Amino acid sequence: MTLTAANTAVVLDSTADFPDAPERFPNFRVVPLYVRFGDESFKDYVEIDPPRFYERLQAAVDLPTTSQPTPADFLAVYEELAPRFEHVLSLQISSTLSGTFASAQTAAETLGGAKVRVIDTRTVSASLALLALGVQRRLERGTTDDEIDAFVARYQREHRLLFTVNTLEYLARGGRIGKAAAFAGNLLNVKPILTIRDGEVIPLKRVRGNQKAFAEFASLFESTTTDSPHLKVGIAHAAAPDRMQALWKMVRAVRPHAQVEIQTTLGAVVGTHAGPGTVGFFWFDDTE
Repeated sequence: MTLTAANTAVVLDSTADFPDAPERFPNFRVVPLYVRFGDESFKDYVEIDPPRFYERLQAAVDLPTTSQPTPADFLAVYEELAPRFEHVLSLQISSTLSGTFASAQTAAETLGGAKVRVIDTRTVSASLALLALGVQRRLERGTTDDEIDAFVARYQREHRLLFTVNTLEYLARGGRIGKAAAFAGNLLNVKPILTIRDGEVIPLKRVRGNQKAFAEFASLFESTTTDSPHLKVGIAHAAAPDRMQALWKMVRAVRPHAQVEIQTTLGAVVGTHAGPGTVGFFWFDDTE
């Protein structure tokens, strides 16, 4: 059976940091996660946007907490899509980082039938958005379930994700620090270069200062890629637009033919765990 953008919807959650996806693609929907400051709960991107979130975060005495969408949140979206689309591909944040995948699965089972396929992407943020854009390209030319499965598996093996944070405090408090706990403590001006592998935060290297961190990003980017329009790039930041711009300039200098598909600000949920000053860099060679 051929899957197309006309007969197949794509459902993301808000940790893809791709809030304008439904505006760009009529077959896309985004289900928000929740962030809570004390007794106040907000839907990510819907009831609290990034500028307001980071303003509140920096003034907060206690760090906010986050929670996944409920199965009912997903079910409402699936039911809205059901009359218009024959198939739904639901691409969720890594199940090791959030219970969002489980909520989506429960909703799909409640809906019944084989209309909804829930996929554990094993990634997050702009990396999840890059994956969704690759899926959409295949839908626009016509694809199959088997080809989508093969593409997702190749993406999980081959995509690269690097990020650096101002402090590991946010990852640690949110319980997402993983093996990067080895880098915890007072970093002073030391920048940890981190990645996410199999849904776990993994430390790669420690460097001193932002300039050396970006040099490390550039070195890894150059050594693992060739210059081509098939090279897809995503950049994300948390209240650090200058750093995002610096990464964009680096991409243009190192791989001028690469396509920067996503430039985004981390939303409230991902920002809660990464913290202000975080910058992320994502790439994948989507040669078919």
